[in-house]
Amino acid sequence: MATGRSDHPNQVNNVLGFPFIFRGALDVRATKINEEMKMAAVRALADLAKEPVPEQVNITYDITRLAFGREYIIPKPFDPRLISKIPVEVAKAAITSGVAQIEITDWEKYEEELMARSGNDNKFIRSLHDKAKLNPKRVVFAEADQIDVLKAAQFVSDEGMAYPILLGDKEVIESLKEELEFDAEVPIIDPSDDDQQARRDEFAKLLWSRGERDGVQRYSASVRMMHRNYFGPMMVLSGEADAMISGYSRSFPKVLLPVLETVGRGPGIKRAATMNIMMTPRGPLFLADTAINVNPTAEELAEIAVMTAREVRSFGYEPVMAMLSYSNYGSSSKPEARKVKNAVKILHRDHPDLIVDGEIQADFALNPEMGSQTFPFSKLDNRKVNTLIFPNLDSANITYKLMKELHGVKSIGPVMLGLDKPIHILQLGASVEEIINMTSIAVTDAQRAGKK
Repeated sequence: MATGRSDHPNQVNNVLGFPFIFRGALDVRATKINEEMKMAAVRALADLAKEPVPEQVNITYDITRLAFGREYIIPKPFDPRLISKIPVEVAKAAITSGVAQIEITDWEKYEEELMARSGNDNKFIRSLHDKAKLNPKRVVFAEADQIDVLKAAQFVSDEGMAYPILLGDKEVIESLKEELEFDAEVPIIDPSDDDQQARRDEFAKLLWSRGERDGVQRYSASVRMMHRNYFGPMMVLSGEADAMISGYSRSFPKVLLPVLETVGRGPGIKRAATMNIMMTPRGPLFLADTAINVNPTAEELAEIAVMTAREVRSFGYEPVMAMLSYSNYGSSSKPEARKVKNAVKILHRDHPDLIVDGEIQADFALNPEMGSQTFPFSKLDNRKVNTLIFPNLDSANITYKLMKELHGVKSIGPVMLGLDKPIHILQLGASVEEIINMTSIAVTDAQRAGKK
């Protein structure tokens, strides 16, 4: 039972009903708002209250975890799902009850339009989550004794996106699970526990056998297995897990080193790299290398571009790539500009199928009209660039973080490129939403790896 009184948690606020009923009614040009439409809104609100609550709602209301129960029986007014759920059901009711003058046939498209109107066009992110749900994989969360990491693990478990394996202090994890009402039975492993000795020995033997000619000693391999960022990758390498997420509580380089020492790079890969996906108003924009290579050579830039193109295609986009510089097509003879120019020559020679050109300044790359007028010979002429390869780590890392902080652009990443297994390293202090999105990418990576 709900109330209209604002001093109770079960208050039905006008903002939960009127705007979304009117939205659905207007979109089908309903001649009136009838009881069927009102009941459709009520049922949609009731159903939504029983679904997992987005983390951004928990943060807005300063609550650890909202869940259907005595203190939460209806969605909160700032829940971003309201705009995509309630009008849809209202519009359907208007059509079936005969008061609609316009009939909607593509409901998925209509839902996407509603999200876009509200500034919550998460089609790309939803597609990632949906792909993960098609074939969930076992994902190691190496820092599961951190509440935000555990929240993300709970979400992907509840949504059927992944099967979490939780690493960390068992008592802390169990306590946090109870606080979050995370009831799913999932494996909890503390790599340093005595009961993991046999597994540590097995992993140490495997690591030693892979690196005995590269300076890895049996004893040092055993010691390393006490640490989760060695233990977790070895679970993936040995087949006990399909993917791993780490990096929430430690700096990127400190997590990257154990990953490189365990799973290493893929066949033929000389340098690992990273890519961030920026959810801009013009669509996803893919940026590389945002976290690893400080000052790559021309050859390394070309390899980064090829790996990035492969990853962009995996998301269903054809990469249109600009090799960025402060110079435009030979306008500077400085070494920094020549490096990018030489990388482009390598790509044109070895990968003629790629749509890539440069060296080019960012504004000319992103503004087709400017580029066409000045550089009609470019492979980017009259094309919408969606992938940016930066000349060094400074420019790439600063750019994506400026976009996040100044313009509120959502970022997914860093997405690891070139590793032999699906392991991704978060930025320090990543949000729950960012961890969830990276988990979905880890799962889809594992899906592709399973098909090879």
